[in-house]
Amino acid sequence: MTTTAVRMGSETFSGRLPGAWELGLRRGALEIKQFFRQRDQVVFTFAFPVVFLFLFASIFSDDVKGAGITASQLYVPAMMAAGIMSTSFQSLGISIAIERDERVLRRLRGTPMPPAAYFLGKIWLVLVTGLLETAILLVVGTTLYDVDLPSGIGKWADFAWIFVLGLTACALLGIAISSLPKSGKSATSVVVLPFLVLQFISGVYIAIDTIPDWMLNIGALFPLKWMCQGLRGVFLPDSAKVLEQAGGWEFGRIALVLGAWCVGGLLLCLLTFRWKNRRDG
Repeated sequence: MTTTAVRMGSETFSGRLPGAWELGLRRGALEIKQFFRQRDQVVFTFAFPVVFLFLFASIFSDDVKGAGITASQLYVPAMMAAGIMSTSFQSLGISIAIERDERVLRRLRGTPMPPAAYFLGKIWLVLVTGLLETAILLVVGTTLYDVDLPSGIGKWADFAWIFVLGLTACALLGIAISSLPKSGKSATSVVVLPFLVLQFISGVYIAIDTIPDWMLNIGALFPLKWMCQGLRGVFLPDSAKVLEQAGGWEFGRIALVLGAWCVGGLLLCLLTFRWKNRRDG
């Protein structure tokens, strides 16, 4: 029986190579460890939506007419959705493009590690950072802006599937868009611009009832608008339904759209993902 040895981080595996799931867990632990070692990245990642929440909630703090909520409360679930997309779509789109440009992906592809283990490691990273980001925004929202936590198990179940489907869809889109930048240096510009535009037309920074319908219809083609709407349905009272474009939370449609983007995002990844950059052929 031949012996296989592969080195990942500071650990060496010898003998029979572990399966993709076990390697994915180990790869995820390595990704998380590397993330938290970069303190400036940690601070920026978690502070960015909190700072924007504080700014917008301070500027627009009046009651929302006919909705039974304040503008500050309206911003909390929207910023949570943006935080989820930031830790998945934006984070993966930029980091994978840089790793490809620095030939990290090319070297990993040359090891016995299954390709699935690399992507599982990234998913574990965005899951941990997404949960932490959401928890931080929930703490800020409940302590500073009087957002009430759901009292029933049904609302928490809605939160769980919205979080999982939204995070998965955005992570897959981040992996797909990582193949678009021509180099690691241009990755930030290529990824951040569409994310910023989506935040404006999906109800993150501007209330849904003040955005032109044609912009909302464009935003409705992407996951962020539905994540915002779903999280508003979880954390805001039913009186706030009047602010939505359709006059309701539409949880069924949200599940359908986010589920479709999970499938579509996976197909995009399979069609577009590259282990090497363009100059390497």
